[in-house]
Amino acid sequence: MILVVNPGSTSTRVAIFTGADMRSAIPLPAPSLEEGATLWDEFLPRLEQIRDWLAEEGVKPGELAAVVGRGGLLRPVEGGVYHVNEAMLADSRGNRQGAHASNLGCALARALADQATRDGSVLSSPAGEEGTSGQRTVPAFIVDPVSTDEFSDLARLSGLKELPRNSLSHALSIHALVREVCDRDGIEVGESRFVVVHLGGGISVCPVVGGRIIDANNANSGGPFSPTRAGGLPTQELMSLCFSGTHSLSELKAMTVRRGGLMSYLATDDAREVEKRIEEGDEQARLVYETMAYQISKEIGAMATVLKGNVGRLLLTGGLASSALLTGWIRERVGFLGPVEVWPEVEEMKALALGALRVLEGEIEPKEY
Repeated sequence: MILVVNPGSTSTRVAIFTGADMRSAIPLPAPSLEEGATLWDEFLPRLEQIRDWLAEEGVKPGELAAVVGRGGLLRPVEGGVYHVNEAMLADSRGNRQGAHASNLGCALARALADQATRDGSVLSSPAGEEGTSGQRTVPAFIVDPVSTDEFSDLARLSGLKELPRNSLSHALSIHALVREVCDRDGIEVGESRFVVVHLGGGISVCPVVGGRIIDANNANSGGPFSPTRAGGLPTQELMSLCFSGTHSLSELKAMTVRRGGLMSYLATDDAREVEKRIEEGDEQARLVYETMAYQISKEIGAMATVLKGNVGRLLLTGGLASSALLTGWIRERVGFLGPVEVWPEVEEMKALALGALRVLEGEIEPKEY
């Protein structure tokens, strides 16, 4: 039995898997905290939500074989399955490459795995480690963290040597989708060439060659604007705003990461609300929403040049991929580059569970952070 924990900005998705089969799952709403609360103020409330859900499901932590969490903005690492260790926890709590809900994943997984160990699991597992009491230590893992770095050298230079481009993307869903499409079509992952677009609260547009993400916009610092991110901004004007004396550094970070994009223009980050306004004749809502599609399309065009136009498919995924209006606008602009496929639901939870399962069954060895 594997517990999967996937914290996002608006919810913590949790699921119980028995082997590769999902037994139950639920999105637990992110806790509402007072103004000024930090990301890590959410840790204990989210942890208690998960514990309460496990109790409702009749699952005792001691029954778990492993806990796997979403990996966050850690130091650059290659993709794969990692043990949660103290170095990872320290970098996560320090928000090494920025504050993002995914940073909570490894700590939530570790806390729940430690509880499972204390509860004295009687399960046996090839991956289990014997503790000093003779009881199996329940392992905690992450899979394909946000900071997965597979960039080509050409992708690292920004134009200012003091500011290298960093690899931060929705690597988990992108890797999982590439594997799924290749399995479906009988393509070797090592021979595949895609542009994959994750459409969520943040947007990642990535050329993926041989299963490796060789470039990506950092959703917090560039690329198209999204429901909450400002995306790439005019540099000179941004510097003037920074030194205008009207905003602190923390306020500017909030403006560009949590209150940018749709939120800035329309005071909502809910695409369903935006589409409702468009249906009711709100021309400003239509302009902003179509501009987001326009910017996404421009970024896709840029990433297609990374592949020199040799694009097997364009894959759109993530929560916003369920918007026929948004994906329709994108398809109109980029369809000439290659076939466009929309995958609203990529089984991120299953991808996490399968990563842990491969370790438990002895198929792979987990990496050390």
